[in-house]
Amino acid sequence: MAGVRLKGVCKEFGKVVAVKDFNLDVPDGEFVILVGPSGCGKTTLLRSIAGLEEVTAGEVYIGDRMVNDVPPKNRDIAMVFQNYALYPHMDVYRNMSFGLRLRKVPKPEINKIVRRTADLLGIGELLDRKPKELSGGQRQRVALGRAIVRDPHVFLFDEPLSNLDAKLRIAMRAELLDLHQRLKTTTIYVTHDQLEAMTMGDRIVVMNEGIIQQVATPQEIYDHPINRYVAGFIGSPSMNFLPCTIVKDNSNIYASAKGFKLKIPSDQAKMVKDYINKETVLGIRPEHIDAKSTVREYDPESVFEASVWVVEPVGSEKLAHIKCDQYTLVARLDPHVDIKPGQTVEFVTKMDLAHVFDRETEKTVL
Repeated sequence: MAGVRLKGVCKEFGKVVAVKDFNLDVPDGEFVILVGPSGCGKTTLLRSIAGLEEVTAGEVYIGDRMVNDVPPKNRDIAMVFQNYALYPHMDVYRNMSFGLRLRKVPKPEINKIVRRTADLLGIGELLDRKPKELSGGQRQRVALGRAIVRDPHVFLFDEPLSNLDAKLRIAMRAELLDLHQRLKTTTIYVTHDQLEAMTMGDRIVVMNEGIIQQVATPQEIYDHPINRYVAGFIGSPSMNFLPCTIVKDNSNIYASAKGFKLKIPSDQAKMVKDYINKETVLGIRPEHIDAKSTVREYDPESVFEASVWVVEPVGSEKLAHIKCDQYTLVARLDPHVDIKPGQTVEFVTKMDLAHVFDRETEKTVL
């Protein structure tokens, strides 16, 4: 196994810059997620590591070896694609053994490796079937098996679960994590699904327009997003953003706008003191807004009033779309709270978990 290091990597397609000045160090055995919207450069970067794209500038290292000029077959990586890329005329056994046969591995060794890997993935009884006879989840396991038998230094996954239904996707996420814990192979995984990113990665790399926005553990990115983009991308439903002004009233500091005036806790107020009387953006996650009727203890200055627009009961919780003056927010509430569209309700905000962003730079202030 080996780590991956990217130094100043850039990739351009004509005048289009797909990846810009990308620097990342992935230690041996780490599971790193590249996440961002479609078109942000995730797949291009993965293909550049694999050697399927030639970088415009910068250096790509696998282990201690710079591989810029090394062909893909000699980089000792295994890539699993979104569309599985199985050979339709070959059965599962021949699909999984294809790479080993190309490398002239002895037949007894191939048989041993393929059957052991198939048993590991729970597809041992499917070895004589063609891809068209398999379900989506089974095809995904075959694609994984084809990668695993090579015993590569690095696994590269390009949105491997996106073609699966929701239930199977959850099951396969768990299987992939279990597989990584057993194999301990360095893994770089591309997805646009922030839930996959939060549940699977040791670290997350949030990308936008080919540029790294933040690299951190899932919890750190959730708790301490570096800017408004990261704050809005990570979390489901996404964070609510409300333009506001930071004001000082007596000794207290508030985030204020028409329809609300919410007190910033005193131990955090010092972080926004340079923004007093300046326009900012307040960020509040839906799970940090509660109906006042369900909260026993709260600061009266963390309460605001809003009219209920739409209520979505989803069993374990209730999502309320609420209107506060001209702003629409989402609140994640207890499933048993009694609210209905058209009602005016008082809500409590957990201001100790709220964020404040610079209106112009969009960098996190609080």
